[in-house]
Amino acid sequence: MSVEMRMWRIDGQEPKPLTPAALPTENELHQFLKKDPSLLGVPLLIIGSEVVTPYGKRIDLLAIDADGNLHVLELKRDRTPREVVAQVLDYGSWVATLSRDDVIEIAQKFLGQPFESAYEEVFGSAPPDELNGELQLTVVASSLDASSERIVNYLRGFGVPINAVFFTYIEDENRRYLARSWLAASVDAPSAKTKSTSKRAPWNGVDWYVSFGGDRPWEDAKRFGFVSAGGGKFYSQTIRSLPVGARIWVNVPGTGFVGVGKVLAPAQRFENARVRTGDELVALASQPLTGKYKHHSAVADDDAEWVVPVEWIKTVPEADAYWQKGMFASQHSACKLRQEFTLERLAQHFGIDESE
Repeated sequence: MSVEMRMWRIDGQEPKPLTPAALPTENELHQFLKKDPSLLGVPLLIIGSEVVTPYGKRIDLLAIDADGNLHVLELKRDRTPREVVAQVLDYGSWVATLSRDDVIEIAQKFLGQPFESAYEEVFGSAPPDELNGELQLTVVASSLDASSERIVNYLRGFGVPINAVFFTYIEDENRRYLARSWLAASVDAPSAKTKSTSKRAPWNGVDWYVSFGGDRPWEDAKRFGFVSAGGGKFYSQTIRSLPVGARIWVNVPGTGFVGVGKVLAPAQRFENARVRTGDELVALASQPLTGKYKHHSAVADDDAEWVVPVEWIKTVPEADAYWQKGMFASQHSACKLRQEFTLERLAQHFGIDESE
């Protein structure tokens, strides 16, 4: 049975059926979605319109979601069900091969601003390290027929990430309405996630991100040369992974980046940690710290505070922290810093070159 959308207006006690009408052109629907992809009911950022493929064809709309996955949106227009489904599958076969760099290049040409900034404006965070890990193909139509429904459902049964959405255009006196209905209730097909290293931001083997905050004043870390985290496995296990010689970029959550330095020694529990002051190594616990670094009943290593000694290359007061929309941030205490957008801006702001 083909998908059908009906609407009624309630006049007093009598429901009055509203008659669907044809859109002036499906190009108008294209423009609606290009301007406001939330019409699909899925938070999306449009990163391309009429995207040219290597085969001379043009993808109607290319979008990305909050997980960094791409969505191909293809309007049915005046094509037969077989034609539009074959077309969107053909586009999907190409889009699935796009690397992270390819995605960013397409996006920045269309957006006219850094991809990372536009992404954060829509989703409230920096893009993930991996882009295009999964793909969603969507046929967009002003009406759907039984043949389209059968084809799409058949492909979904084999794990093909395809769905169809149709919009019913209704006129009621001087008012116009647009109603939406998905063919399948779930936008995602039941397919396994496909990974590709080319879709993940490369890591230079040197730079790490460190989050430092909470009850830990930045002035303590800046003065005595250390970073720390703990109070639970989620926080302690990543700070303990920092290797000697790593270059770390320190972010105070909600404030910005405040320093860059080099790891001098492996992490140690707070009560055993020693840091360098001048030419001496001294016990950090004996220094005049203003923050709280001890955790109640922290017997297990996972629950303790772990300290990493650091030689600072450059630091600034927290009041002078640096941040730009689209820069990388993480809930982890430490992780590899891959995002070129962030690294380039940090290096320029702090006056660091690759030889340091």
